[in-house]
Amino acid sequence: MTNNNETAAAGRTFRRFEDGDFAPSTWQEEIFKAGWSYKCPVYVQRTPPCQNSCPAGEDIRGWLDVVRGLDKPAAGVTWQEHAFRRLTRANPFPGVMGYVCPAPCEDGCNRRSVDEHVGINAVEQFVGEAALKAGYQFAKPVKESGKKVAIVGGGPGGLACAYQLRLRGHGCTIFESREQLGGMLRYGLPNYRTPPAVVDGEIQRILDLGVEVRTGVRVGRDISFEDLDRDFDAVFWAIGTQRGRIPDVPGAIAPNCIGGIEFLREFNEGRLPTVPGRIVVIGGGDTSIDVTTVARKVGGFSGVKADGTPLTYTADMVTKTAIHSGQKVTLTSALAVDKLKASEREVADARSLDVEIMGEIMPVAILLDKTGRATGVRFAPCTHTKDGKRVRRDGEEFEMEADLVVFAIGQVADMEGLEVLDNGRHAIAPGPGLQILGHPRHFVGGDIIVPHLLATAIGHAAVAAEGIDALLRNEPIARRPVLDKRHFDIREGLPKNAKPVDDMITSPDAVHNFENRSHRELVKAEDLFLAYFPEVARIARDEHRLADLFVQGGERIKVLREDQAIAEAKRCMSCGLCLECDNCMVFCPQVAVKKIPRDQHALGYYVTTDYTRCIGCHICADVCPAGYIQMGLGE
Repeated sequence: MTNNNETAAAGRTFRRFEDGDFAPSTWQEEIFKAGWSYKCPVYVQRTPPCQNSCPAGEDIRGWLDVVRGLDKPAAGVTWQEHAFRRLTRANPFPGVMGYVCPAPCEDGCNRRSVDEHVGINAVEQFVGEAALKAGYQFAKPVKESGKKVAIVGGGPGGLACAYQLRLRGHGCTIFESREQLGGMLRYGLPNYRTPPAVVDGEIQRILDLGVEVRTGVRVGRDISFEDLDRDFDAVFWAIGTQRGRIPDVPGAIAPNCIGGIEFLREFNEGRLPTVPGRIVVIGGGDTSIDVTTVARKVGGFSGVKADGTPLTYTADMVTKTAIHSGQKVTLTSALAVDKLKASEREVADARSLDVEIMGEIMPVAILLDKTGRATGVRFAPCTHTKDGKRVRRDGEEFEMEADLVVFAIGQVADMEGLEVLDNGRHAIAPGPGLQILGHPRHFVGGDIIVPHLLATAIGHAAVAAEGIDALLRNEPIARRPVLDKRHFDIREGLPKNAKPVDDMITSPDAVHNFENRSHRELVKAEDLFLAYFPEVARIARDEHRLADLFVQGGERIKVLREDQAIAEAKRCMSCGLCLECDNCMVFCPQVAVKKIPRDQHALGYYVTTDYTRCIGCHICADVCPAGYIQMGLGE
């Protein structure tokens, strides 16, 4: 039934008409077109904006429907496992993403038109942690193809591609230049952001599918491009960007000027000596925030034993040591402080550690002493034009003292030995389906295309795996859909022995009065009946400030309880897919809408319309909360 809460948020209404819309148009215009009915309902599945905003392409609405209990698991399967299976069709790292993903899906959530976004990232973290605790494994392929694929790079993109290819039965060998797999997950993020046990567990689950790994092998040095091209049926390049970008600023090549990636790598490998007292970090994204928090943390470690000899320590040891109150760390950015690219959570962490943040300034020179070492940075005020171009603005230059300058303004790839793939900008240019131009058996994904999120690399891996699979089966690589995500088809859930109900299942490939437009259409907030949804506060996770975490220990982000995860998932409005609310049946004046028998219905296949009774009054469409019913059969 429709919720009758009269205190609905401003802008929401129980009707879809404006004041003054009382004069009907002629029936000829409204209902008939050339003698045929234009106003019968059709059930249209469309893509929700959360899914469209997810770079990994997760079927977010689908696995939230599992958590909330709308999509029931098979007998003998827990809902946690069912949700895990649905989620990991696109992304094999739900636990990791629950800790580190900035959740662009939540920015697109239609629930914002009612109250707050759904805590998608929090529920994903719960599913990921539950899967690790229960020991869920991926199902190994039933049949091996006999094909071999080389994957260059053992970061999230390379691992995700190996996962997708192994599910299809193709043999995979990962070549990783470092001693451990994980890429940015292991070497580019502080371990207090992502628990090592979660990273290790989710990587091992992929390897257990039968993935061969060769660590400490750098392609381009230890093995050539030609060797891979000869010995494998296809190659996926996920080499990432291993070096921080150094700006073209006088003095920036000083020995105590380094990139943010290098700084974090030294920390995670336990090789970072005690940092000096004055550190200037230039950036504004999440990497720059990580640098500042690590710098504040490492500052409390003396780096020497009592006898004066250097102390070797691990990153974990640093995490358990109290911060140094005298460390001065300043983060500067060309962007305004309120427009930093870093997430609000990360900025708050930096502030909790007394990191000074200064915006709208740009470095114009690095100040050097007689030995060539940096002693400070000269800055000038700046702003940005409407098209994003940085420009200096009026104001005096000023200088800031520094013992260490860290540039966290972007990353570049090391293409030594791989010049054949270099597009001239230290990157690899992809063609359609992420196939490398000029090399049809080679595909690419991740930061080596354009540095972005971990979820982006995972999404690239899925697209490339589909292309590689087609190539290995001697099939044409399919053109990608407009909305290139992991789409759910309601026919997947239809009972195997389902019989036609009043001829509503007309063939194995068609469901009567249903149309799947999810590959090309997005469902927007204005398509929903928003007044159906009462305002329900979001269940936020408990989070430690880094300053408290460093001193007290414990979890940085506390995982939701099971009841909290379920309650939060129920805030999802199931945009673009039937919510099973019964509104259309209750309000139909002709009793033309009826429910599918329980033993034959599936998620999204819940009701149907008897067109011999329907008069095209469009009430069912008006009261459909999810925007699933659209008037105009045949459009």
